[in-house]
Amino acid sequence: MSGVKVGVVGVGNCASGIIQGVYLRKSGDREAAKYGNDKIGKYGIEDLEFVSAFDVGANKIGKPLSMAIYQPPNVVDWVDSIPGTEAVVMESPALDGVGIFVDNKVKPLKDGKSAAKLRGAILDQLKDTKTEVLVNYLPVGSQKATEFWADVALEAGVGMVNCMPVFIASRREWADRFTERNLPIVGDDVKGVVGATIVHRTLAQLCADRGVEITKTYQINVGGNTDFLNMKEASRLESKKISKTEAVQDVLRERLPDDRIYVGPSDFIPFLGNTKLAFIRVEGKMFPGVPFNMEVRLEVDDKANSAGVVVDAIRYCKVALDRKIGGPLLAPSAWLMKHPPMPMNDDVAQANARAWLEGDASTVPTQRRISRHS
Repeated sequence: MSGVKVGVVGVGNCASGIIQGVYLRKSGDREAAKYGNDKIGKYGIEDLEFVSAFDVGANKIGKPLSMAIYQPPNVVDWVDSIPGTEAVVMESPALDGVGIFVDNKVKPLKDGKSAAKLRGAILDQLKDTKTEVLVNYLPVGSQKATEFWADVALEAGVGMVNCMPVFIASRREWADRFTERNLPIVGDDVKGVVGATIVHRTLAQLCADRGVEITKTYQINVGGNTDFLNMKEASRLESKKISKTEAVQDVLRERLPDDRIYVGPSDFIPFLGNTKLAFIRVEGKMFPGVPFNMEVRLEVDDKANSAGVVVDAIRYCKVALDRKIGGPLLAPSAWLMKHPPMPMNDDVAQANARAWLEGDASTVPTQRRISRHS
């Protein structure tokens, strides 16, 4: 059986994490073998092959992917070296992908080519490497850049996993285009394995299931990698805050007023590196109107949280390609993403995703999509 040929847009810490994690599985590391879903359809984590990659960093362009993932400002170092990952990083158009706070760390290529000039070479690279699934790991706020790559995926005839909170799978115009081209997309904005959003959603769902009213809640996140540095630029945060907030609102018994809920990145603390801290508070009332509150502190490796989910999203996308199924993948997106086209409770989403894999359409939503944005 052939592997799953993957292209990566944005060779930052998230890409470095997933590539190193897959290598650990391929190399037979005992710890890595304990975790994650062994099979999605017929594909294991070790079946992922990273065959193309694109970035704006001058210190990454032209280097083999096995070297580029260790270039600054990347700090993920789960493996000392990765032999055999020889895809060469190609130049990506910068567009709006580099924020003002990370420019001096990312150090984009001076006199970089325009999107129009790069497009042909990018399409040739995707074709030559037989890339099947393109993973978008661009920084938060990269609206134009993400739309460029979604358009490229459509022209190249590849599936897409949109890890970022730019709404593609959940926006009608893009959902229509992926459906018309019969190409699958999983999106938008990846959840963590045990991340702040999934924990917050679980607490909110617990309250709903137990007949409890939530009156106020917040989630505050801090971290020390370039993702958090990039998010210091407030203008880049609009879609991220929408995505994270709606992921919690979706499971509440009653929608909270905007002034009673806060969910979003809060600050950059350099020495935290890839460690992410989340502080979650839930206030409410239980029968017969007695107040309660709870607080949770979560500390995780931000990139492990991402990699453990994206290895599944890629494989769902590949299964859809094999079955010639296009458009947003509703159940997998609801299970794996914060802002899917069709929100579901997590237990329902997981069950529907499993049923979809098994070919049981009786419990899977029949609508091709429900767009959350016109």
